Amino acid sequence: MGISRKASAHWEGDLKTGKGSLSTPQSGLLDNTRYGFNSRFGDEKGTNPEELIAAAHAGCFTMALSAKLTEAGHPPESLDGSAEVDLSMEGGPTLSAIRLKMKAKVPGLDEAKFRAIADDAKQNCPVSKALSAVPITLEAELVG
Repeated sequence: MGISRKASAHWEGDLKTGKGSLSTPQSGLLDNTRYGFNSRFGDEKGTNPEELIAAAHAGCFTMALSAKLTEAGHPPESLDGSAEVDLSMEGGPTLSAIRLKMKAKVPGLDEAKFRAIADDAKQNCPVSKALSAVPITLEAELVG
């Protein structure tokens, strides 16, 4: 049996002037968090689907890399990952690119081995698999 997580969205009004809220009832972390047209396509406060996808991808990839480094006998001292998700408007809104970035402090690991493990984590984290229709790049470096 797998693990199931839930989120909900509520929307009122038309696309451009309406407002919505997102909630994650299990964790309560997002509790009626605002989102709308202007937080997605402008600079109004609130979140948007692309930001949430980026957060999910950064978190998943960073955890996957930690697991794979540990399995390889090189538990990380620290990992700082990020994701940028691009929304293209050409031909209608579509996710057009995802850029993962990683700065890792992993004592005793050479650059080539690190890169191979990081590439494997990028390919095999569940969020990367779910987003496989979108081009995903990785910039990874060892620090310290």
